[in-house]
Amino acid sequence: MNSSSLNVTESSSLTYRDSPSSAVAKNVIVLALGITINYINGTLIHTFRKHQIFYLNPRYILFIHLVINDMIQLTTSISLFVFSYVFQTINASLCCFIVTYAVFTTLNTPLNLALMAVECYIAVCFPLRHAELCTIKRTYFLIGCIWSLSAASILPDIFLILATEPLRLFYATIFCERDILFRHPISIQKRDVSHIIFLSLVWLTLFLTYLRIFFAAQAASSAEGKVKRARNTVLLHGFQLLCMLTYVAPMAKHVLSFLFPKYNVHILFVWYILGQILPRFLSPIVYGLRDNTFKQYLRKYLLCTIRAANKLYP
Repeated sequence: MNSSSLNVTESSSLTYRDSPSSAVAKNVIVLALGITINYINGTLIHTFRKHQIFYLNPRYILFIHLVINDMIQLTTSISLFVFSYVFQTINASLCCFIVTYAVFTTLNTPLNLALMAVECYIAVCFPLRHAELCTIKRTYFLIGCIWSLSAASILPDIFLILATEPLRLFYATIFCERDILFRHPISIQKRDVSHIIFLSLVWLTLFLTYLRIFFAAQAASSAEGKVKRARNTVLLHGFQLLCMLTYVAPMAKHVLSFLFPKYNVHILFVWYILGQILPRFLSPIVYGLRDNTFKQYLRKYLLCTIRAANKLYP
């Protein structure tokens, strides 16, 4: 494709723009949510760093990797969101860098959740073999596999754009969006195929493991309170399936925009909140604040912080 097609794509992306008041409101909402979530996640990371006990448990290592990944993802996706309103177009090379990190981390989240589900399944259903199967070394190896799978999804697009696009593209300014930057038909087809594969494997893993966990908890305990707690935990984890919207986003947004063209901008914003922001808000609650061990150390850390602040400012 030549540069003229790029300009057409840019203009089509900017056809529907928000009013100034709507644009300000949306950016304020996104920034407020992003700062709040990153502050919570930063507190969780600091708590993890301060206590050696978390370094020895694969569950907390996977959890803190999810938190760090979500912080990077939020920062990059919110940067793209704000840039689209403030600058509208940015340098293509900078766009490629930000989009690459955004895609990496967005794809990492469902894969990390699938590993956490498998680890929880082993802990509940095979407690005697948990220490043997879930080792620290294997945990770090699997985290490396997560990044490798995400790289396998995006790096071919980068090589393709280097091979098919003129060098002047990387000095041009474009509306920064994945489908505009990686607009080659092969990239679009590869993205759809990889999303279908990831969606099927990750969703099946989450569904089967949490179903087995629920039935195991129900069979192991006759106490109604424990069964109810297990059911609530599984349901809360089920909300994390919102991150799976990543894999159906292109098709869903296309269909909704076709059905409701007048509300295209608002549809994209709601989808952005549901698919990119809300899952990162739920992760600290589901996997951190509801965990008794982590909550205990987090409470101690927060109390120490409050006491130190009171001493400085009596």
